[in-house]
Amino acid sequence: MKQYLEACRAVSTHGVAGEVKVELWCDDAAFLSRFGHLYRGEAGQGPLELIHVRPHKNMALLTFAGVSDMDAARALVGTVFYIDRSEAKLPEGHYFQVDLVGCEVKDADTGRVYGTVKQVSRPAAQDIYTVEGPQGETWLFPAVKPFLEQVDVAGRRVLVRPIRGMFDTAEDGDKA
Repeated sequence: MKQYLEACRAVSTHGVAGEVKVELWCDDAAFLSRFGHLYRGEAGQGPLELIHVRPHKNMALLTFAGVSDMDAARALVGTVFYIDRSEAKLPEGHYFQVDLVGCEVKDADTGRVYGTVKQVSRPAAQDIYTVEGPQGETWLFPAVKPFLEQVDVAGRRVLVRPIRGMFDTAEDGDKA
């Protein structure tokens, strides 16, 4: 598993005092505020001490130690910031979406293997798992209670209860 996880990306400055506006790739500003440092590289390079985090619309405003004016903040625009997994305290039963990638997707009742999770996205109210089948087929699976039985990140599997047609090829003239 990756040690450093993408958390946000700097999109602009905010004001003249060095605040950086970021697009959040984690739950929310409150989650991000639990970290003492953010890193500028996927291997933990370029740590920046995180002084303050506050929500701003659907984004967040960050204040870093040593970044005290607009020019210093502007230099960070475009930077992807990472968190250290070891600093994250997740409640029991919670996991990072990146940890789902590669998990086997299996029917909870029949044991049939549908494929593996290739991507997790959140285009609306729930996560959508992109599942790649053994023959290269691709399905979009809504990760909601009626269909999602269990996520076992440690065991690298996701147990599902799909409805008819969810993991089937098109039939009767339906388009795939």
